[in-house]
Parts: sequence; structure tokens; C-alpha cells
Amino acid sequence: MTSRKPGKPSDMAGGGKRAPQAEQQNSDTVTEDVKKRRSDQSDVPLSLRQEVESLYKLTMPEDFYQFWTLCAEINEEEPCDALKSSLGLQLVGPYDILSGKHKVAKKTSDINYHLHWRFFYDPPEFQTIIVGDSNMKHHIGYYRDSPEELPVFLGSNDAAKGCLIFPSGDNVFSAVVTKSFHGTGLVVPVDKKNNVGYRELPETDGNLKKICKAIVEASNDEKRMKAFAPIQEMITFVQFANDECDYGMGYELGIDLFCYGSHYFHKVAGQLLPLAYRLLKRDLFAEVIESHLANRSKENVNQLET
Repeated sequence: MTSRKPGKPSDMAGGGKRAPQAEQQNSDTVTEDVKKRRSDQSDVPLSLRQEVESLYKLTMPEDFYQFWTLCAEINEEEPCDALKSSLGLQLVGPYDILSGKHKVAKKTSDINYHLHWRFFYDPPEFQTIIVGDSNMKHHIGYYRDSPEELPVFLGSNDAAKGCLIFPSGDNVFSAVVTKSFHGTGLVVPVDKKNNVGYRELPETDGNLKKICKAIVEASNDEKRMKAFAPIQEMITFVQFANDECDYGMGYELGIDLFCYGSHYFHKVAGQLLPLAYRLLKRDLFAEVIESHLANRSKENVNQLET
């Protein structure tokens, strides 16, 4: 497998104001209590677990449910708001299912939960579970390499700044208490015997960003088409790579173009990424990216209110 480059840890996973000393001491006490029982299974009913995992088509780790239990102890009536006053954080996404918000939402049918709290730069691998500073669009979520696997880490992103995802811990407790373009790297299966599965793009990240910049800033369509030539050449290389089972090349180029964020690359990303995910047998991620590119927005990411 290709290695994942570590990102920089965020200064504070929360993005909210520091709690007053009394609140902080109380929070520390709760955290200590949680550490003592973290190994125990949460008391979230099986029916609720099944509903969450049915709507998202993803298996949630036990720490997800343990964290819900903690927040319900802090604020029994509104567990999703348990950390608002102390850390400036709110539980969202799949936690909205545990709270029952999806049953009383303005929009109760045809909700695409894979777009629920999916921010502009979030790749299919990222699943938001907590939001913070609304101005920075700070959010924390699980990052998983494959939809069939449990998350490999918690990451955070400030969508108002860009696409970088910073690893924040290996579970939601460590994320709160504490490279492709998005900075987390990519993982693809590689056959060690013949080294099939991944081949590098012919351009460095730096050069690819310059190419993208030239396309976006072109003064007219003729110049833009000319600036697109290196991308078209890379797409040809991707086709050759796919024919030889090196599926990682199209995956990397597609993610890089998606993370650049310009609508000029949506069509190409929409060609590269669904195919790459399906070739890698990550069909759910193919569905997510298709839905996201068709409804990509910097606002209104709460699907229960739109």
C-alpha cells in the first residue's frame, strides 16, 4: 500500500472559546471518568445503531456511540449541544439520527445522508460528526480508506480556508480533547510481487497546482483549453494505467482536481473518481462523489433543513 503522509495536528480540535476554569475542571473530571469506562460498550440500543448504519451504509466504531453516551450524561435533553458552551462544538451528521432530528426535520423524504453536513472540500472518505466555528466552517469527522472498513483516524478541516484535513486522533475522544492536496494521503492496494496498483502522476503536487491555477485564471476559453492540455495528457496516462490495473493514478488525479475546488474541474473529477472508486471496489464512495459533485455547495450542508 502507499503510505499516508501525516498532516499537522490542529491547534485545537474545537475552534470554540476556552471554557472558564470551573467548567474546565468539571470537564477534566468527566474526561477522567470516561477514561475509566472507555473499554465498556455504550448502551445505545441496537435498533438505533442499525438505523444509523442503514442510512449511511457505513459501520460506526464503538467510540462514536461511547461519545454519545457521555454527551447524554452531560446534557440529557440535548446531547448534541452538550459541548457548545464549553468547547464551542456541536454533534451533527450521524448523531442527528441518534437524537431523532431526522424524524422531525422540515424535509423528511429523499434525504441524501451522504450529503448531510458534507462540506465543500470533503472527499467521500470523510464523514462529519462534529462542527465548530461556523465562520471557519470548522468540522471534525471520521476518515476511512474504504467504505467496508472502520475509520483509520479522526480529521478536522476548516472549509473556509481550503481542503487540508488535519489528523486529530484515532477516536472521537482524542480528537475533541486534544498528502494528496487534502494532506492525508491515499491508500490503494498494491501487488507487492509485480508492483501493480499504483503509479505516480507525471507532475508534482506543486506543478499540478500551477497547471490548475493557469486554467482557472485564463482570460478566455481559448487560453483555458490550451492550459488544459497537460491535464488531458494525464487523463490519457490514467487510461493506460487503468488498463494495466494501476487504479491509483486516476484516484490521485481525481482527488487533486476535486480538492482544488474550481467548477472547471468538476466534469473531469466526475469522470475520474467514480471510475477509480469502482475499480478499487469502493462503490459507496463512487455514489457519494457523484452526489456531491451534482450538489456541491459551500453553504446549506445540513440536509435536514434544506
